[in-house]
Amino acid sequence: MALSKPHILVVDDDDRIRSLLTRYLSQQGYWVSAAQDAAAARTQMQMLRFDLAILDVMMPGETGLDLAKFIRKTREMPILMLTAMGETSDRIAGLEAGVDDYLPKPFEPRELLLRIAAILRRAPSNDVAKNAAKLKIGPWVFDIEGRCLYGPDKKAVALTGNEVSLLMALAEKPGIPVRREVLATALGLSGGNDRTIDVQVTRLRRKLGDDPKLPSMVQTIRGQGYLLRTTPDGENAA
Repeated sequence: MALSKPHILVVDDDDRIRSLLTRYLSQQGYWVSAAQDAAAARTQMQMLRFDLAILDVMMPGETGLDLAKFIRKTREMPILMLTAMGETSDRIAGLEAGVDDYLPKPFEPRELLLRIAAILRRAPSNDVAKNAAKLKIGPWVFDIEGRCLYGPDKKAVALTGNEVSLLMALAEKPGIPVRREVLATALGLSGGNDRTIDVQVTRLRRKLGDDPKLPSMVQTIRGQGYLLRTTPDGENAA
């Protein structure tokens, strides 16, 4: 059975640090998505729901402080700021931007984990997210929080990493078309390769048993992308 795990967004322009944090936090049981700058982070936040953002202060273009201010204005998501700057004035600036905690580099991995755990304990519960944690897609049930698809027999369906990422991106906006370039970002593809996305959608439809000629669950919306059609409780697939 898939267990509920917090989803963390790591934003850092340093490829090495971003990779290390992603790998380390994943090994500690968190789901982790990464972005190299604020623009990529904004795109990720449009597609997916996160429980915590870890931001680097010094990034080219929009800084971590600017991104923190944007997050605080638009969503209820705790923020942990990482920075090489240890001055008191810098910490105050972060707290004024709405940051929940501040950890200077270099830091001990264990301290990072303790701070993350403390922030998540303080974070308010999201009743809306809990109520929308499961979607019925035809005869299937997709557990968004658990990132797992269950069949009519209540057994988990084996999905690839790309299929999970694709389903997560579509499930963020059920009933609303999602552009191919947005789906490409969710799958970690550069350039929004339409053909690659189409292939991934075809494979997901095959797993769902969706009619490729007249799909009822993952529908193509001409000029707009793909749409996930959910089923109201008590109804069966068309």
